Parts: sequence; C-alpha cells; structure tokens
Amino acid sequence: MSQEEPEPQDQEEEDDIKYFVRVGTTDLDGTESVETALLEMNGVGRRVARAVAVEADVDPLDTLGRLDEDEIEAVKEAVQNFDEIGPSWMVNREKDRMTGEDLHIVGTDLDITQEEDINRMKKIRSYKGIRHRQGKKVRGQRTKSTGRTGGEVAVKVSELQAEAEEEE
Repeated sequence: MSQEEPEPQDQEEEDDIKYFVRVGTTDLDGTESVETALLEMNGVGRRVARAVAVEADVDPLDTLGRLDEDEIEAVKEAVQNFDEIGPSWMVNREKDRMTGEDLHIVGTDLDITQEEDINRMKKIRSYKGIRHRQGKKVRGQRTKSTGRTGGEVAVKVSELQAEAEEEE
C-alpha cells in the first residue's frame, strides 16, 4: 500500500468519531481527551474536569468523540449537577447571595451571573462598585505606574496626520 491510502481499519476509526459534542450551550472538540475538551467550557477548570470524568465513570484521557452515547450523557449530567456531586469547596459559587446554596455555574450562565454581581455592586455603590463604574482597578492592584489605558496621556500620531492633511 502507498503512504497516501489509509488502511481500512484506520478509516473506520476516523469515521466513528464525533467531532463536536454538545454539553450545555457549548460545543466541545470531540478529537481531544475528555479532560482537555471540558476545559473549553466557562466555569470548568482542570480539577473540575477531572472530577467530572471520574464521577461519570469515564477515563479522563479517552477521546471525547469516541465515547458511547451513555457515557456522553453521564458526562453531561455530571457537568450540570456538579454542585450536588462535587465537594462544597470546589464549586465556583459558595453560599449564593439569593439562595444561600452552593452552586456551580457553567457556560453563559457564568457570564450573566458575573455581570449581575457587578451591576449589584455598582447599584449599592460599594467600594468595588465605584471602582468598576470608574473603570479603575478593583482588587487592590497598583495604579501609579500601570493601568494607564484610559485618558489622554500621549500624542496621537494619527490625529496629527489628519490635521496636517486638512491644512494642506
């Protein structure tokens, strides 16, 4: 056989892989391992991904696209119910302000929740809310020498060129 023609066995292995696996609102890469693919989701880090794979009774190093439907469903369930499965110190929202429960939020819900928290801080005019509103650093970082993105500090060459062209 020549180098270009794949063997029949290799062709079958390539055909039975799912290239995209949908978990929640995120499409995961089916060609990566379960642990690595789960890292693409917001709210899932390496530790949580490993814990989800173990809870779903799946080898974390197996390719996600080659798993059976039952195993993929187990992974989906483990991700969605991680706050019930995982320990309370591992969730990303301990003692939620509204419910008082330990929650683990993933996907776009995490972005929405974070935005709501920032808006609440702005509304009650807490120190962090005022810093958010002003566009300054919030967590006690230095501001004397860094974070100078806002305001007019330097001469803008593009504006000078535009003014020079208008004068000519």
